[in-house]
Amino acid sequence: MAAVKEFALPDLGEGLTEAQVVRWLVEVGDVVAVDQPVVEVETAKAMVEVPCPYGGVVTARFGEEGAELPVGAPLLTVAVGEDEGPSASSAPLAEEGSGNVLVGYGTQAPAPRRARVRRRPQPPQPVPRPDDGALWSDTPVSGGRVPVRARTREHAEGLVGEPVKNPAKNSPPATVAVISPLVRRIAREHGVDLTRVHGSGPEGLILRADVERAAAAAESAPAPMAVPPAAGERIPLRGLRGAVAEKLGRSRREIPDASCWVDADATELLAARRAMNEGPGRTKVSLLALLARICTAALAEFPELNSVVDTEAREIVLLPAVHLGFAAQTPRGLVVPVVRDAHTRGAADLSAEIARLTEAAREGRITPAELTGGTFTLNNYGVFGVDGSVPIINHPEAAMLGVGRIAPKPWVHQGELAVRHVVQLSLAFDHRVCDGGTAGGFLRYVADCVERPAVLLRTL
Repeated sequence: MAAVKEFALPDLGEGLTEAQVVRWLVEVGDVVAVDQPVVEVETAKAMVEVPCPYGGVVTARFGEEGAELPVGAPLLTVAVGEDEGPSASSAPLAEEGSGNVLVGYGTQAPAPRRARVRRRPQPPQPVPRPDDGALWSDTPVSGGRVPVRARTREHAEGLVGEPVKNPAKNSPPATVAVISPLVRRIAREHGVDLTRVHGSGPEGLILRADVERAAAAAESAPAPMAVPPAAGERIPLRGLRGAVAEKLGRSRREIPDASCWVDADATELLAARRAMNEGPGRTKVSLLALLARICTAALAEFPELNSVVDTEAREIVLLPAVHLGFAAQTPRGLVVPVVRDAHTRGAADLSAEIARLTEAAREGRITPAELTGGTFTLNNYGVFGVDGSVPIINHPEAAMLGVGRIAPKPWVHQGELAVRHVVQLSLAFDHRVCDGGTAGGFLRYVADCVERPAVLLRTL
């Protein structure tokens, strides 16, 4: 007989807890194979096609296109074929899965079952009075009923299966399963979350007095100020926009940032780029790639800005590799692809990788892994035709370099007034990792390389 399997939204990695259904790739009644993509979802990081670990007939779908689902919510159900009988069940379990997995689920074979251990007879347990508002289980134990917490403790002490060394880590969290009607009604009327109430009764059971104390504490807390609803169109702050809002807000809350900026004559840098790109068959080097190469050279001189702050340990962690993020505008919004090991790449290699990641981001093919793990960010907002800005640091990084547009302006060059191509550079940095002298030295080094690209020859 066919069995119906439920497939839930898997953990897509990188700390993502929800995803939005963009497009269903199958209909109810379709036949799907193992690992066939069944739905396209959008996370705060990227668009992802989710494969189904079951093969069979789709019997139901959950969530319309545009709906936002949490990790673990049902996606669809699949009716799989009949069991093959004893001969099939005796096949090696390792051959049952395809091995194609996402974080938190996969089509690999299930773990072998442990042998059942027979429960040892237990002496009768004292039964609390039923009118004390205690938490009860209807499971009979030696002729009576035992509180749920007591039964959970017995399980943790090894009455079923092997002994558990750390119940807090290995057993599922206790839940409020059954409670006396009176206590339940009081909690419901006062909006008390019973999972957050510490019971004072026997074995930590929740009593009426516990709920009343929790309700009194909630009522005495200052009520949040009511904000009148603003008129106008409301746009849900979710998906990529919600992720950007959360990250920028966290940066402002946690990082004591400071900034400095300088104007630089980029005329020689533009001339050097033209010389690099002359001749047939050469890989074209972009201006952003040259700026990225300048950043990696500057970070080698000032490694404090390629770091993170471990707030719990109260330590600054200097990072050995430069994973350079760069801001890219896409139809979905602003994203920050990351060039891995940028400090090991030359200008041509950086240009090719930046172009690849930018194209993938604009087409929605970029993966979450390519959008995370940066250690320093380069933001070229000059493409929008603006001269300057003070960027917000990409948490948890320590600094971000902003580059404005390169525009012809009057400039004193070799003692004479001339029209030169000038750019404004701005640096936002975490004041916990360094003082202004280090930040100013970094920015001055970048400006010197922009004005005199030959300075980079020392790092080759």
